[in-house]
Amino acid sequence: MIEEIIITHLKRIHVSNGDVLHGMKKTDDGYTDFGEIYFSNILKDKIKAWKIHKKMTLNLIVPSGSVRFNFIQVSSEGLIDNRMEITVSSDNYCRITVPPNIIFGFKGIGKDANIIANIADITHSDDEVKKIDINKFEFK
Repeated sequence: MIEEIIITHLKRIHVSNGDVLHGMKKTDDGYTDFGEIYFSNILKDKIKAWKIHKKMTLNLIVPSGSVRFNFIQVSSEGLIDNRMEITVSSDNYCRITVPPNIIFGFKGIGKDANIIANIADITHSDDEVKKIDINKFEFK
C-alpha cells in the first residue's frame, strides 16, 4: 500500500433504466481544487504506462469497464520503494486519489469500453508530466 494514495468507495445507485454513479464532491477527502476533468479510453489487454505528475493530484474513477492500475514510489536512487495495484470496476467502484510524484500506469481489463475519468486539481500541461519508458517497470 502507498500511504499517500486515498481509496474512496463510491455510491452506485441502481435505477431500473440506468444507474447513477457518484464521482466527487468538494467536501470529499482528496479534493484539493478543480482544474479539469478528462477521460481516457483503454482497450482490453492494452497498457498505458508509465507517467508521473510533478504537481497534479489525480482523482481516478472508472465509470465503465474494468481497469487495473499500478502505482509505484521510487527511492532517491530510482529503486522501487513501494508498490500498489488495484482493479476498479462496477464490482469495486471507487475513486483513487493520487498525489504528485507517484508513478502510475493502467491496463484495460473489460471486454467493452474501459473508461477512466480523471478529476484533476490543475489543468494538464506537458511540462508538468513526465513519461517513463514502459519497460522500466513490470506491470502487475
